[in-house]
Amino acid sequence: MKIIDGKALAATLRAELKDKIENSNIQPGLAVVIVGNDPASRIYVRNKIKACGEIGIRSFSYELPETATQKEVEDLLDALAEKDEIHGILLQLPLPKGLDSEAAMAHIPFEKDVDGFSAENLGLLTLHKEKVVACTPLGIMKILENEGVDLCGKHAVVIGRSDTVGKPMAMLLLNANATVTVCHSKTVDLKAICRTADVLVSAVGKAKFVTADMVKEGAVVIDVGMNRDEDGKLCGDVDFENVKEKTSCITPVPGGVGPMTITMLMYNTCITAFKE
Repeated sequence: MKIIDGKALAATLRAELKDKIENSNIQPGLAVVIVGNDPASRIYVRNKIKACGEIGIRSFSYELPETATQKEVEDLLDALAEKDEIHGILLQLPLPKGLDSEAAMAHIPFEKDVDGFSAENLGLLTLHKEKVVACTPLGIMKILENEGVDLCGKHAVVIGRSDTVGKPMAMLLLNANATVTVCHSKTVDLKAICRTADVLVSAVGKAKFVTADMVKEGAVVIDVGMNRDEDGKLCGDVDFENVKEKTSCITPVPGGVGPMTITMLMYNTCITAFKE
């Protein structure tokens, strides 16, 4: 059993990106827009801006009040889309109640969509012609690659079907020639399906949801969850202490997928800046 160090891999990849930026005549620019006062969102934004500074990406931060209208959000995104020095635009979600995030996101041109959430980028992923891919699933693929996990012909099970993680994750695994099953709240006999997984990815947002009796001996387990347990301690979707001994490798929470997600945001910003 190996506990995967996402922090170490993220540090290696960030160093590579820093070198690339230093040896380029383009300085990538990332604009981050936050609406309202959600504490978790503010922490995420702060971490993203810090990561930008560490590797040489120019960051632009825009804050709108909780009372901002749909038009104000969309007008700001339209204005940012016109700025040549901004290569990537990120709208921090969730938006305050009453605002339509899907309509707002449509104002980010897909050439500057560093989240990989646009219809164009999702369509390219489906056609296996992906350029910019959602950060968390992309980070997971980098982890699997770094661990030497051969996905070809393996059974991968993804728990969760969100547009931001579950669906793009399934498509990336499928593009890597895995046989993919997507499970969700309506899935019948979830445990039995999970027990057949060579690679199990959980993105349901429920503390310690994946128990030892759901995991096949020797499986690779990737935990996307970021939750609090009954003691208020940070934990993932996986009952880590009871599951880890059954796995060949497993990501911890924190220190697993999380550091890779922000690193992939930097990676995507470089792709849009250098038009790769």
